[in-house]
Amino acid sequence: MDGDVLYMRPVKRFGQNFLVNGAIARIEAAHAIGRGVIEIGPGYGILTKELCKVADSVIAVERDRSLFRHLKSAIKSRKLTLINADFFGVPGDEIIRTGNEILISNVPYNLSSKTIEWLAEKGIEAVLCLQKEFVDRMLAKHGSDDYSRLSVTTSLMFSVTRIINVGRGNFRPMPKVDSAIVYMKPKKSAVSREDLRIIGLLMQHKNKTLKKAVVDSRRSICSNERAVVSLSDTLKLKSSRVFALSPDELLGVSRDIQSFISGIGNCA
Repeated sequence: MDGDVLYMRPVKRFGQNFLVNGAIARIEAAHAIGRGVIEIGPGYGILTKELCKVADSVIAVERDRSLFRHLKSAIKSRKLTLINADFFGVPGDEIIRTGNEILISNVPYNLSSKTIEWLAEKGIEAVLCLQKEFVDRMLAKHGSDDYSRLSVTTSLMFSVTRIINVGRGNFRPMPKVDSAIVYMKPKKSAVSREDLRIIGLLMQHKNKTLKKAVVDSRRSICSNERAVVSLSDTLKLKSSRVFALSPDELLGVSRDIQSFISGIGNCA
């Protein structure tokens, strides 16, 4: 543990596991040079201090009032703006100011999915430390056991590179699982909310054939269930298992389904 770390009791509902290894923070901060950086949950501030050394500016949002007070007194940098709030309740224009932002954060595990959704919505790059199993599912390829809705949506919306795995011993309190740091760059492809909704429905039945997955999802796809059943028999990949379909193939299926729904005109 770095010598200047202040130990504070974690708040369970915030999912706090604090990074205590400065070497890991420096790996993350290497992506901050000359950038405007956003940080979720700075905790003890080990990463924040490294970011302030190399970034143009740092906006760190800490929900825990005790930690916020500690950070205020512990880190003196003109580059740093500290906000005491729930990150997802802060208006975007308060933290996205220059168009040169990158989110660099050791994200509380319970906020991982919400953070990915925020990044996709805002179109911002990120370096994130996440639970290793979550990263494994993000990067899983079609046909593998870990392939999931998360794998598909991540692949469609981001280019993701695993930087390094991080052992659980680098955090206090020590979590039960290891972590991994990834770099995420948004893709410019247009993936709609309806695409994601339909892909999510199909991936709920990932071990079934595409035809069966569509039939089983018919009530959620369209109120005209009989028409959806008919559609399922016309799909080119109907005999393939859903988990064997690539993200692009699933996106194509989603577009075919939406085109069909649009054509029948009586689908709620």
